Amino acid sequence: MCPRNFLPYAIILAYGKLGYRINNMIKRKIWLKKIEELWLQRPIVWLAGVRRAGKTVLSQSLPNVDYFDCELPRVRSLMAEPEIFLQAHSGKRIVLDEIHRLDNPSELLKIAADHFPATKILATGSSSLSASAKFKDTLTGRKSQLWLTPMTFQDMRDFKKSALKHRFVFGGLPPFFMSSKLPETYFQEWIDAYWAKDIQELFRLERRASFQKFLELLMVQSGGIFQANSFSTPCGVSHTTIATYLRALEETYVAHVLRPFNTNKNSEIVSAPKVYMFDTGFVCYYRGIHAILPAQMGSMWEHYVLNELHAQLQIHNICYWRDKQGHEVDFVVERRGLSPIAIEAKWSSRDFEHTGLKAFADKYPKSQLFVVANDLSRPMIKTVAGVKVMFTGLKGLLARLG
Repeated sequence: MCPRNFLPYAIILAYGKLGYRINNMIKRKIWLKKIEELWLQRPIVWLAGVRRAGKTVLSQSLPNVDYFDCELPRVRSLMAEPEIFLQAHSGKRIVLDEIHRLDNPSELLKIAADHFPATKILATGSSSLSASAKFKDTLTGRKSQLWLTPMTFQDMRDFKKSALKHRFVFGGLPPFFMSSKLPETYFQEWIDAYWAKDIQELFRLERRASFQKFLELLMVQSGGIFQANSFSTPCGVSHTTIATYLRALEETYVAHVLRPFNTNKNSEIVSAPKVYMFDTGFVCYYRGIHAILPAQMGSMWEHYVLNELHAQLQIHNICYWRDKQGHEVDFVVERRGLSPIAIEAKWSSRDFEHTGLKAFADKYPKSQLFVVANDLSRPMIKTVAGVKVMFTGLKGLLARLG
């Protein structure tokens, strides 16, 4: 594919086998803004995220870019001599989609950063740089990284759909979200492509049935405590293999491992992580949820809030907290040199029970405490059981954290 300048209003783009098309390409404004801001800091931006999160469409909707699909042999041959290729595009804005398809992608990016700093490059992939053996150099100090999560509330506004029930059941991958009927076949097609193009190419794992069984069980148990030994027998593999599977899912942004926040090992849980899967649509699919019930909204809201935290903060090391008396806090955001932020995610503020935040505040008296609920529009501070808690909606929470 030859480089092209893409005009957002003139594109009809297909999402592979899914058959989903965008007429008048939708601009995801918050992500476009983030890319432009990162380009001001460094010439190379690594755009990562799960398959079908919209990396290709997003990159093509940038103004004045030359787009290269590195899955195509013709494109890879253009880049066989990196210096010649970069000299021909010096000072331009370039998208290198699926750059890990190149034989030595880190060489091209390193040359670009060191010798062509005026050239802006957006490189995309479905995993972290460290996951691919082809990246012999992770380009420390030469790149910025942007994690494109499933759709946020700001994306939903851009797509002109705001119903959370639809977002929860259909999920946050654009082709799924924009479907008018529940796209059940899409989920299996996604799993097949994920195994073939991400897991096989990056990790060379064997025993597809065992891996997919593990993935299915994690989807069903998403948001729960992870114990490797509970997966070994049903998946027919060792504890070590289960750990390898989890690492592969984490490196490709499909699983989010929340480790316990602790500084006092005598009274706090220190070892058992929680695992959340990447998208509510997939969680609903594997749980057999087609029409979400009121009792299921709380779990979906929790997943959705975590997705928003990932998108806004662009960090992986969000924790949870639990003490040995069973008190628990959904999310804890650590801040170097500052007090931690504890967050309880509740679909309705009426569901809030104070004992978790109270116990956390007793151990961390300088912490900031939040309850984020869907039925709250204005932030308000309340004193609950002797501690100050900020009650807010999702937009209010993100504004405070931003």
